[in-house]
Amino acid sequence: MSQTSANADIDLLLVDDDHELRSDIARYLSVHGYRVQQCADGEEALAQSERRAFDVAVLDLAMPGMSGLEVLQRLKARGAECEVVMLTGEGTIEIAVEAMKLGAREFLSKPISLRELDRLVRKACETGQLQRENQQLKAVIKQQQQRTPSMVGESSAMQEVYRLIQRTGPANKPILIQGDSGTGKELVARALHEASPIADKPFVVINCAALPETLLESELFGHEKGAFTGAVGAKPGLFEVADGGTLFIDEIGELAGSLQAKLLRVLEDGSLRRIGSVKERRVRVRLIAATNRDMAKEVREGRFREDLFYRINVLTIFLPPLREREGDIKLLLNHFLGTDWHMDDEVLRIFENYSWPGNVRQLINAVERAKILAEDEWIRAQNLPPEIVKGAAAAPTLKVGENVDLDTVNKLHVADTYKRFGGNKARTARALGIGRRTLYRLLEKYGIDAGDPAAN
Repeated sequence: MSQTSANADIDLLLVDDDHELRSDIARYLSVHGYRVQQCADGEEALAQSERRAFDVAVLDLAMPGMSGLEVLQRLKARGAECEVVMLTGEGTIEIAVEAMKLGAREFLSKPISLRELDRLVRKACETGQLQRENQQLKAVIKQQQQRTPSMVGESSAMQEVYRLIQRTGPANKPILIQGDSGTGKELVARALHEASPIADKPFVVINCAALPETLLESELFGHEKGAFTGAVGAKPGLFEVADGGTLFIDEIGELAGSLQAKLLRVLEDGSLRRIGSVKERRVRVRLIAATNRDMAKEVREGRFREDLFYRINVLTIFLPPLREREGDIKLLLNHFLGTDWHMDDEVLRIFENYSWPGNVRQLINAVERAKILAEDEWIRAQNLPPEIVKGAAAAPTLKVGENVDLDTVNKLHVADTYKRFGGNKARTARALGIGRRTLYRLLEKYGIDAGDPAAN
């Protein structure tokens, strides 16, 4: 790539009251690929910075009215993220030190060399980008200190998932992961990121079901200082944090209509605006989305935008529920128990006969509970949650190839648990190892309510 084409991604704000010098600088930098916005004074520069985000600002120090140092100070006070190169005909050490303290990245004395200015601008951009990437990386590491366990499973259903990860990971296109709650959709998203050309870039996670709409908008797109009550400072959104990497949006089916429109715009042209800002910011992010909903049905019933659905559904991976992963339960048990723990044969039989409406997440919770209650390093049936023992005893023993409706078995188990807890949704959800939102969807899907004969 030529240096001119590399500079084409750089928006530059040039501020100097000397019309002739300013025109010469703008002409030279434009020829070298920069997108240059000229301003004759500080007031105009601040107005332009309100309308548009710049990567770098070249500021003359001595100007009538507002000085370059004052412009620099006000840019930084507003939270502007552009790098600053100061120009001055008064190249004293004191002025240079003051400019650097205020946030200037480089300092150049007049008369200037246009080639040297070009070098300093590129250097400022590169240094600033490295600094932002380091900050983003620290934020991601802090946010995701506890990584989820690696993928485990050798069933034919999981082999198909692995094949799709290998094929679609390097494609760097939007991917939709569909599957029940607790099946490990975030693990698949991480594996896709690690199989991509941007594996060394940030992998950022957000769950739409965990946040109210107003907070979710701020988390995704960021906000400016004073944009709403409590916004004491400017904050970049997760799209900006994930710039250059992958953003995983879990439970995307929960996204409100107004946010669907904003998300669509980012996917279409890479541009976004923070809450309370009129500036356009550009990001390059690979989107991976996940849902446990039937998105085609959501589109048909008007709850999800059709144009957005096709944007996020370029490639789809369907993640199987645990009950359809023949042979994987024993592998998962061995993985989560570790080498220091053992289990009775009866425990394995119970786990394999249970329908697992909460999938792998529910299995992990059951294992952790059993470890706490075990008196030694042996897991026994009495250490397991009672609803799992009872559910396994009530379920038919299924054999490979047997024509049994597993969805019906799952419905009966959910209804039975709901009945045993007297219709208490919170206790039922905890017993099943699933969230309350997931329980509501299962009750709606299976037509179970307090007056349903299946639940009474």
